[in-house]
Amino acid sequence: MSGNDTARGTGVAHGKVILLGEHSVVYGRPALAAGLPRGATASAEDAERSVLRVEPWGVEVPADPSAEKSLTRAFAALLARMDVRRAVRVDAQVFLPGGSGLGSSAALGVAVMRAIDDLRGVARADDDALACSLAWERVFHGNPSGVDSAMALHGGCGWYVRGEALARVHPRHGVTLVVGDSGESCSTRITVEQVARQHEGHPARLERTFDAIAAVVRNGRLALEAGDMRALGQLFDMNQSLLAGMLLSTATLEDMIHAARAAGAAGAKLTGGGGGGCMIAVVQDPEQATAVKDAIEALGKRAFVATVGGPA
Repeated sequence: MSGNDTARGTGVAHGKVILLGEHSVVYGRPALAAGLPRGATASAEDAERSVLRVEPWGVEVPADPSAEKSLTRAFAALLARMDVRRAVRVDAQVFLPGGSGLGSSAALGVAVMRAIDDLRGVARADDDALACSLAWERVFHGNPSGVDSAMALHGGCGWYVRGEALARVHPRHGVTLVVGDSGESCSTRITVEQVARQHEGHPARLERTFDAIAAVVRNGRLALEAGDMRALGQLFDMNQSLLAGMLLSTATLEDMIHAARAAGAAGAKLTGGGGGGCMIAVVQDPEQATAVKDAIEALGKRAFVATVGGPA
């Protein structure tokens, strides 16, 4: 709580990148994910009516489960799942681009939840916090795997299987990534539904693809724990090929991925739902990170360097 006359609660949450295992995680296979240092923050205080303001989006919404705006419905769903009975005003700041595969919606929801809990003096168990976050996420994504929520809550690196608790993964050392934003927004709900339609039409083929991705994920965990960034990069490339085979990549993402590889990245792939959003490249040293970031920016795209999975 702050020392001001008005009691306030605060909350923070991580963004995320899926290192390996997009989409197959929806169908019971494992995924490797990492929390980004940047994510979202929020502060909460008692109010006459419940309202959520989010910057830099410049939006302010009430809690209304029947509203057209997804953010308005998500706020209402979160308050209902948290059993919030007194009106609250929440001011939040998001440090990630929306619709980019970096978990901005989950980070926002978790930061809002934590701010309200801090204001109320609530200590929420991990499984209940995850359930609250998922109530928020379902409004945006329909059938979320839960990995975004888990990473927003915990950060670090994790092995995630839908319906199971997040298992911590301990890389030998921090993993340096270059994250590039294509500038093309795409809803995860849309790409999840696209894959679902493919699965309905060609279940055997899609199941084989999911099994192949699962094998890549298992080997990726070994590479992380061994600190073998060259092997991890090769697995990035394999995963990208499998995702592209499900029509989840775009021409812009492919250009960025090829530029990253040409600049010396050990490997590169899309991250998140695909159809736009972001790509990630794994690099082995700061000099390589600079070269890869410059190559992506030379295409007119934004990029930043992040170290994930290092010591807490």
